[in-house]
Amino acid sequence: MHPKSFQVLVQSPDQQVYPKSVTGDQTLSDLKFSLFPNSQHLLPSSFYFTLNGKPLPDNTVFSTSRIAPLSTLVLQSRLRGGGGDGGATGAESRDCYLKMYAEKKPDKVDPNEQRLSKWQNCALSNEPLREPCVIDKLGNIFNKVSLVEALLGKKLPKEFGYIKGLKDMITVKLSSINGEDDGAKFQCPIAGLEFNGKYKFFALRNCGHVLSAKALKEVKSSACLVCHEEFDEVDKIVINGNEEEVAVLREKMEEEKAKVREKKTKKVKNSEAVNGLGLEVSKLSGTKHGIMGVEKASAKVDRNGKVANGNKSVNGGAAAAKRFKATDIAPANATEVYASIFTSSRKSDFKETYSCRSLPLGRN
Repeated sequence: MHPKSFQVLVQSPDQQVYPKSVTGDQTLSDLKFSLFPNSQHLLPSSFYFTLNGKPLPDNTVFSTSRIAPLSTLVLQSRLRGGGGDGGATGAESRDCYLKMYAEKKPDKVDPNEQRLSKWQNCALSNEPLREPCVIDKLGNIFNKVSLVEALLGKKLPKEFGYIKGLKDMITVKLSSINGEDDGAKFQCPIAGLEFNGKYKFFALRNCGHVLSAKALKEVKSSACLVCHEEFDEVDKIVINGNEEEVAVLREKMEEEKAKVREKKTKKVKNSEAVNGLGLEVSKLSGTKHGIMGVEKASAKVDRNGKVANGNKSVNGGAAAAKRFKATDIAPANATEVYASIFTSSRKSDFKETYSCRSLPLGRN
């Protein structure tokens, strides 16, 4: 959500940057006219804006666009052809000119701005990178807040559909350049190379530090050069890699998912095998209760896969559990008095009342 009014940065063709206040209902055309209020020799239609190397139409509304506050809009001049070159003979039909200008050719994208946008902005929200930052298992870098909000709101694009939760994110630690403002530029903390796409960078999965490939190559070590934590070669994830590097990372990601599915399948099969025997683990088992698994101890499996319970043998794992009796755990010298504490010593034909055992029905 854009605020009602916010500031954007406008970079003029002479590389000067000016802050401008805009509102959500304004368009880029309104912004251009505000830059040339009294100019007669410069027409607003002769210029257009680009954001991260991509041209923007003049009817773009700030409230519905992806232009974030403090974004840098670059003002570019349109190159138009002039007359008097001897190309017109007067024999051409007017229709050919109409067809020529009916279809507008798209403005060329500046590759340098596009590269900087990929390395200095969030891959999801296109906002400048601000800590905390995370990467996925394919090396794309995001602002963690933007990615989590998209996951919670179920607004994640299909291209990032493999990100299901926090387990698919790796928190990274970027080293900012001294003297730069918040969310501006980052560098390698060892080699000092700028994080701008001209150099290859790796993120270490175990500690999250981001280092340049040059630093890892010159200082050959199996530990992080910043925190000295050990890492393996598979823990290195290339950031914003090319198509071949992304294909390798995608293959590793699929292998990890296959291993997780295999572990879950084995766990389910093991539980089904145990349940198929019909063995019921007693709740009273253990030294705490003094009973070592009454049901489990009474169930025995013969060679033919039958479960024997006492003198009975049952197929298919449907063994009946042995009924608990107090005399089974009675001391060696105990008498019937000990058993009568827990159960009745002899059966009676009389029904007892709920209030007293000494006043059975039929005796009063």
